[in-house]
Amino acid sequence: MIFITGATGFVGSHLVDALHRAGRPVACLVRSAKKGRELSEKGVRVISGDITRPETYMGTLSPEDFVVHLVGIIEEKGGATFDAIHTKGTSDLVKEAKRAGVRHFFYQSALGADRSSWSGYLRTKAEAEDIVIQSGMDYTIFRPSLIIGPWDGFTKKLADMLKLSPVLPIPGDGKAKFQPVYIKDWLRCISAVLENPGHFTGSYDIGGPEHLTYQTIVETLSRTMGQSRPAVNIPMGLMKLGAAIFQAVLPSPPVTSDQLRLLEQDNICDLRAIEEHFGFSPMKYEDALREFIRG
Repeated sequence: MIFITGATGFVGSHLVDALHRAGRPVACLVRSAKKGRELSEKGVRVISGDITRPETYMGTLSPEDFVVHLVGIIEEKGGATFDAIHTKGTSDLVKEAKRAGVRHFFYQSALGADRSSWSGYLRTKAEAEDIVIQSGMDYTIFRPSLIIGPWDGFTKKLADMLKLSPVLPIPGDGKAKFQPVYIKDWLRCISAVLENPGHFTGSYDIGGPEHLTYQTIVETLSRTMGQSRPAVNIPMGLMKLGAAIFQAVLPSPPVTSDQLRLLEQDNICDLRAIEEHFGFSPMKYEDALREFIRG
């Protein structure tokens, strides 16, 4: 059985669909009753539970299970903090996996994860990595850059903005580099791990075949949508001030100050990382956009 956390998120939904089509047995830890019913209707085994409440999934794992831990947040809301979800949630799941005798544990981290990072997101991702590495179980850790594809939140937010704005608003100078990777290529990578976990023990950077600036990413998306328009760079200080105001008055602001800071630093790895470790060349950003936006 493949036990998946974060099964209803962007990456998890694609993984569950791919595994279900392949006839692989899947069990998903799901907090939402509505989303749990949707998965059950597909024939997927659903475990009603919450990563922050280990008692809800205690006793569900067995030695034959392969744990795929995808739960992650990019914004803190109430009790759903980076520490609670990434660090403690991972620690509790690792303890239960060890107790059950699970032999292989997959963790989805993030490119740039670093215990000394100013970013709570990147710091706690690194802390979770350490918990997995020190668990004593065989493990695989993916550290992806930006993952894109149908339903991804990053592209959707940008697309919604582009539909309404007469210009392309670019926070700061827009020169920070990213390495978008298509969800189909991510799925090929994890499929290789699931087929031969012993061959993929360790940590792997996951990125597409291009280093693209944030401004290039936005301009390429705009062009692919057929909505080309001029780019306007907005001073980062002004953007952060606006984000601080939104955070103070809105329960779910369009962007946070921390997310803006992440747009000021590169998030890239070796251009041939996927090819070297998984044996294929991933799709370029614009080609991927054409496939899933124009369909």
